[in-house]
Amino acid sequence: QVQLQESGPGLVKPSQTLSLTCTVSGGSLTTSSYFWGWIRQPPGKGLEWMGAIAWNGRSYVRPPLKSHTSMSWDTSKNQFSLQLSSVTPEDTAMYYCVSGIRGYAYWGQGTQVTVSS
Repeated sequence: QVQLQESGPGLVKPSQTLSLTCTVSGGSLTTSSYFWGWIRQPPGKGLEWMGAIAWNGRSYVRPPLKSHTSMSWDTSKNQFSLQLSSVTPEDTAMYYCVSGIRGYAYWGQGTQVTVSS
């Protein structure tokens, strides 16, 4: 059973870079066909898929976010990360790391991130 745990700062100032890490247990980042992604939910809004890294290391980022979003992984630590630069209050949301093959069957508990000065 794959388990995911997000970690990162709960409060970020506008214009700073937000970095979140997801630690994976019960599975390997390089397991064939798996995708490791990020989904967020701003207050009062729906879920927004941000992007994912595939088992082969290829990353996919939702086009509107490409200019200030990047993803990386550390297979030695079985962790993958999200970096969101130049954040604004509109980036305030619950951030979830997710995983699966067809769709995301596995979700972390989520971590609340607030962008505020």
